[in-house]
Amino acid sequence: VQLQASGGGLVQAGGSLRLSCAASGSAFSSNSMAWYRQAPEKQRELVAAISSGGGNTNYADSVKGRFTISRDNARKTVYLQMNSLKPEDTAVYYCRNQGRGYWGQGTQVTVSS
Repeated sequence: VQLQASGGGLVQAGGSLRLSCAASGSAFSSNSMAWYRQAPEKQRELVAAISSGGGNTNYADSVKGRFTISRDNARKTVYLQMNSLKPEDTAVYYCRNQGRGYWGQGTQVTVSS
């Protein structure tokens, strides 16, 4: 099973990015998925999570109202739409299969002020 994250990049404060995480294997649709991030010299933190069917989501307080997690089980892909980005959102973003504990390789998001 692999998780391939993409969509990171450099954006100005106030801008938007959409991250994607494409999964291979059969463990996607039956497991909740999540996005985490890790800034330099900080611990990895949970950003957003979504249930297997997509009906339940939760977010870190720091991103509520700005980020939206979604999934397409037919495409085996989970997304993170990030709006109104702030410099403090700068980090490497990782997707994770919460049920199986698999991590993606990370994608860098850099927000300039």
